[in-house]
Amino acid sequence: MKIKKNRIHKLLILLLLPMMIVGCYRGRPSKKPPIHLVPDMDTQPKYKAQAKSDFFADGKTMRSTVPGTIPQGYLHENVVYYSGKNESGQFVRKSPVDVTLPILERGQARFNIYCAPCHSRVGDGQGIIIKHGFMPPPSFHIDRLRKVQDGYIFDVITNGVRNMPSYGAQIPVKDRWAIVNYVRALQRSQNATVKDVPEELRNSLK
Repeated sequence: MKIKKNRIHKLLILLLLPMMIVGCYRGRPSKKPPIHLVPDMDTQPKYKAQAKSDFFADGKTMRSTVPGTIPQGYLHENVVYYSGKNESGQFVRKSPVDVTLPILERGQARFNIYCAPCHSRVGDGQGIIIKHGFMPPPSFHIDRLRKVQDGYIFDVITNGVRNMPSYGAQIPVKDRWAIVNYVRALQRSQNATVKDVPEELRNSLK
């Protein structure tokens, strides 16, 4: 019995030894290509970005869009909605997005994220970065900005102006209009009169 057990142990060692050797060798540098049991798409013929092409006459791998075509989702037929301007190129007076409570709440949330650091949460131009030496932006409550068109504010958010960078890449179009509507609400809150208060609530203010 002991002899049989010894033979079994030796046999197991002989079987496991190659696996141990291979396991210890893994990860060592080698000039040989790796063994791919399932190559999938690793070895497919393909071009890399900016590589030279022998197929196209101009030698470029990266191809330009066909003239006259527009990528899906970039048609933007609604000029006012996507640019804040009418067909004549003038800024529109009013936002094309209806002023509703959900829109104002969305505008407030986006405003507090993207705008408040400079303009402050009340829009007076005294955001937190001003305390760190940055030039303060104008207050939203001055007459000039209270009288500008909604399309102008949308355009500034989209393309930037003077020291303000463009936020067109960070803020979707719908959210830009939501911010425009919220800025108008901020302006009205700081310049409201008794006439802006519903009649049933005016007596409580006296």
